Amino acid sequence: MDRNSSDGINPDRRDTKIDPAVLAKLPEDATVLSTEDHGTSFWAITKRINIRLNDGSQASFFMKALSGDTGKKMVESEYESMKAIYEILPTFAPKPIAHGTYQTAKDTHFFLCEFCEMLGDMPNPHKFSMRLAELHQKSESPTRKFGFHMPTYSGNLPQWTEWEDSWEALFAKNLRMALDLEIKVRGYDPEFDVFVPAIFDRVIPRLLRPLESDGRSIKPSLVHGDLWYANSGIDVNTDNPLIFDACCFYAHNEYEFGQWRPTCNKFGVEYLEAYHNYVKISAPEEDYDGRLDLYKLRLNTHVSALFPQNLTLREQMLGDMKDLVQRYT
Repeated sequence: MDRNSSDGINPDRRDTKIDPAVLAKLPEDATVLSTEDHGTSFWAITKRINIRLNDGSQASFFMKALSGDTGKKMVESEYESMKAIYEILPTFAPKPIAHGTYQTAKDTHFFLCEFCEMLGDMPNPHKFSMRLAELHQKSESPTRKFGFHMPTYSGNLPQWTEWEDSWEALFAKNLRMALDLEIKVRGYDPEFDVFVPAIFDRVIPRLLRPLESDGRSIKPSLVHGDLWYANSGIDVNTDNPLIFDACCFYAHNEYEFGQWRPTCNKFGVEYLEAYHNYVKISAPEEDYDGRLDLYKLRLNTHVSALFPQNLTLREQMLGDMKDLVQRYT
């Protein structure tokens, strides 16, 4: 997720040279030809590193650098997330190379991956949805539980990922953490006295418990975690859809689509329809829209915590809560 934040590396510390710690992760016979700013990120400095190998061929890498303890956790989160995706479906993500700390600036941390020249166009719905469905279906939780082996960061804030047997339990803790972060930066709203207990005590059990009761079960699937349209692209060389900037964990596969509910998102209904050609809607099917709106609430809550200067985000989150409470209590 690349959005505005004051937390990140100081722009005045932009370097024209490659730090030795980064250089050590490049191919041994590499000669650095140039570095250049590439892309935009509100959390980090982002650069393209162009190299020449001994055989005369050229290659490029993408580097992201952040500062502080939060920056260190963010680059590890991105590396582990992208590694998890790449190991399952290498045609769907740039290859992650390394993460680490600068040798010359111990408070600066980096993430390094292969560089993929990408078009900013929206990917083909069927091609993209087929790959996403493949990622969800092929992935296997190492513990057979929901969660991840470390906290992952959406933007510069962590999300709850400790292992849970139940998706309902994991989701409730995940949403609670997002809400606590949101209240910490924005303060408490009296409407929470009505909405929050209803969401946790009634709405979540009503919509998520049926997924894992009466003989039903759902598979923990690896999700990108922040799959809005700006975290996708089309590889110029292969025409393959790509995803990046992930904050993964093992979840209900439909959790991915909460990010597709806001009207500002460009993953329209054609992407959902294409996806469900490969993966059926979870039973009970009649709760599908409600589940996606609940997942949207989780994502909107986190975004409201990320951008407290945007006054409309809390109103949007409260509107999500009110709508769910009215429909399911």
